[in-house]
Amino acid sequence: MWTQTTTNDQIKEDSIVEAIRTQLKDRSDVGIRKYNTTLDRKDLSLSDWLEHAKQEALDFALYLERIKREVKEKGLDG
Repeated sequence: MWTQTTTNDQIKEDSIVEAIRTQLKDRSDVGIRKYNTTLDRKDLSLSDWLEHAKQEALDFALYLERIKREVKEKGLDG
């Protein structure tokens, strides 16, 4: 578990890391229900995994461009 040390050496949980851990688990649960498998599956080649990752990265780029345009349209880009 990730922790953060404060100036008086008390250790407390990192809420950001914990939120991401929860999201990762939730995302895994969705994938298991949807595809009835986990990322431990052995039926995909390395090339297949790379293609899946590339497609996800392209989707991410699309989402970023969409957000960027809205930020600009709303004058939020400083």
